[in-house]
Amino acid sequence: MKQSVLTRYRALAYVTGVLLILLTLGVIGKYALDVSGAAAFTQVVSVAHGWLYVVYLVLAFDLGSKAKWPMGKLAWVLLAGTIPTAVFFVERKVSREVAPLIVDAEPVRA
Repeated sequence: MKQSVLTRYRALAYVTGVLLILLTLGVIGKYALDVSGAAAFTQVVSVAHGWLYVVYLVLAFDLGSKAKWPMGKLAWVLLAGTIPTAVFFVERKVSREVAPLIVDAEPVRA
């Protein structure tokens, strides 16, 4: 497996996680606090999160298939992008687990 597979997954995990936190705050502002402008903010962030979550799903599935994860683990990684803050913890665990599987294209010469 190449480093780029893990790097792409990690980048989308962070982006998806941040957008989901912003979306959660927007929904709280819209419904619980009745903040002016929260509806428009929530709409923009929800569209961004939705589309980028689809990209996250593709990249997480690619990583999971190359790492040969069982279906249960793959499902948990895929669903982590829908639970606020969960994706950060899952990404960290996945990165530690997958890092030893990375094969460099060229060996480092001393």
